[in-house]
Amino acid sequence: MKKLSIIIATLCITFSYAQKVSDYKYIALPEKFKGFKNDQYKLDVLLSKTLKQKQYVVVSGNRSQWTAEANSNPCSVLNADVINDSGFLRNKVVLEFKDCNGKVIASQKASTSIKEFEEGFQDALKQALVTVPVSSPKEISNQVETVVQEVQTSEPVKEVNRQAAENSTPPQSGKYTNGKVSLQKVQIDDSQFILVENNSSVPFATFKSTSKKDTFKVKLNSGESTIGYYENGNIVIEMPKGNDDYSKEVFTLK
Repeated sequence: MKKLSIIIATLCITFSYAQKVSDYKYIALPEKFKGFKNDQYKLDVLLSKTLKQKQYVVVSGNRSQWTAEANSNPCSVLNADVINDSGFLRNKVVLEFKDCNGKVIASQKASTSIKEFEEGFQDALKQALVTVPVSSPKEISNQVETVVQEVQTSEPVKEVNRQAAENSTPPQSGKYTNGKVSLQKVQIDDSQFILVENNSSVPFATFKSTSKKDTFKVKLNSGESTIGYYENGNIVIEMPKGNDDYSKEVFTLK
């Protein structure tokens, strides 16, 4: 594929002000914590119970089980995880909270000298949970800032923009698929929408409008940035393949 160096804007999702754990009402817990293979030592029970005592609404990491309010704004849900960070002599955990874009907004390490796994891990988590404030929900409002970055692509920008301008615009919501994964389109505001899997609280891709009609800056859940556009009513993402190459991924309305 021919390579043409162009300048696009990297999509970086940031909050309009520094978000804190207490700003959230909903916290999602995964089915399995990181680093715990066969036994989580009832850490999920302890975490859920303590968060509820601190007035949070605890929901499943599976988005299909969320309330209608949480589903209407997935970025209003904070994702919690307990990471096994144990050393040779001490049981250690890291209590971590991430926003809908995978950005860590709070992380607390804790350890214990208790060597028994269940009692030790629970003791460490209790120490970490002391730092978690009581919920005091605020409206989560996203802002988008751009950072200029040089990337390689196989087509000139003007050609992509010309094609995008000629194509119809898909509806604001609906289910899309590329034959391998099924995604729900959620319109955040007039200039921003996301594609998200039903069983995930983290967007598969976040789209932000550019000055060119129906052409978008896209941030993937991998953290990579690229471009997307509408084509014949479909959503197209130029997926990075490595070595400065891209492949065309087409998502059609189901």
